[in-house]
Amino acid sequence: MTQHIETALIHAGVRDGYENKKGAVNVPLYVSSTFHQESIDAFGEFDYARSGNPTRDALEKAVAELEGGVRAHAFASGIAAVSAALMLLSQGDHIVITEDVYGGTYRLVSKVLPRFGISHSFVDFTDLAAVEAAITPTTKLLYMETPSNPTLGITDIRGVVALAKQHKCLTFLDNTFMTPLHQRPLDLGVDVVIHSATKFLSGHSDIIAGLTVTADEQLGNDLYFIQNSFGNILGVQDSFTLLQNMKTTDVRFSRSSESAQKIALFLDANPLVEQVYYPGLASHPGYAIHQSQCTSAGAVLSFRLPNYEAAKALVEAIKIPVFAVSLGGVESILSYPAKMSHAAMETDERAKRGITDGLLRFSVGLEHVDDLIADFAQALEIAAKA
Repeated sequence: MTQHIETALIHAGVRDGYENKKGAVNVPLYVSSTFHQESIDAFGEFDYARSGNPTRDALEKAVAELEGGVRAHAFASGIAAVSAALMLLSQGDHIVITEDVYGGTYRLVSKVLPRFGISHSFVDFTDLAAVEAAITPTTKLLYMETPSNPTLGITDIRGVVALAKQHKCLTFLDNTFMTPLHQRPLDLGVDVVIHSATKFLSGHSDIIAGLTVTADEQLGNDLYFIQNSFGNILGVQDSFTLLQNMKTTDVRFSRSSESAQKIALFLDANPLVEQVYYPGLASHPGYAIHQSQCTSAGAVLSFRLPNYEAAKALVEAIKIPVFAVSLGGVESILSYPAKMSHAAMETDERAKRGITDGLLRFSVGLEHVDDLIADFAQALEIAAKA
């Protein structure tokens, strides 16, 4: 029986797994680094926990089901998942990657991969012609992040996939902001989906985790080889916690997204705010494309104030949100990209991407939206005097 993803979030990876041997409704914690083997000639499914653990295996099966893939792999962090996926490339390969990308991914692609002979071109992925123009004979990967971090740029996933097929490239997509609940990249032809599961899938700011998912068995096997070779696995306790937290993704994400829409409209109407970046606003240049490939505008928005002084005054005046790195928690989180998520990016590179000294990113939590709006109102009033 085909089930809705809201149902799968509760039961994926649990229904027919290890717990049913004893009737438990939750996957057990298999706290063991090694596993006894009955025979010298034939080892069991698990032998050493770096290579596989039943709790992590249940998580990976659940995530594969949620994304509509065949293989998923759980890593120690989101950037570990990105790194593992990029290790599918070889010396001499070239990446075309969205210019508006998470700062850690920027650092990895621009500072680390060149040491191994893997080159790159940062491109505006909202412009398909620019993407195609950047493809060279050595291009092996088109890397998407949509909505992008932190200015919420929207990439036409179908358009990029078509270009990749034409030029025989792989496609990766960071799906952190939308989750499989509202954006289904594998269904649109993407090869590898990546998540910082630290964010909305976990949703409680209590673990660090990363995920990759593939629809192709061989690609999944290749990623497993990388995972096992590098050993950057997600631990058993965090695997258990993520499985538990994912069950409430629908109710958390839906509530936060509803509030984000209202807050975006409020900020858009405030005279101090120069621009609001949120794909739920009809004024967003990627609004129509986002609507065609997603079922929600999401729970993250960014907004630009005139200068650093105004941003500083607002941060110091606002009372409810946590001012911190990260996003996707039950608590609202206000971030300053220039010094947080994109601190690894040079000043001129940030400027090219619209990451100004007045840009703030807001991840909407589960507080009452009226309280959040009232808090913004008083903070903006103070910031206007800065």
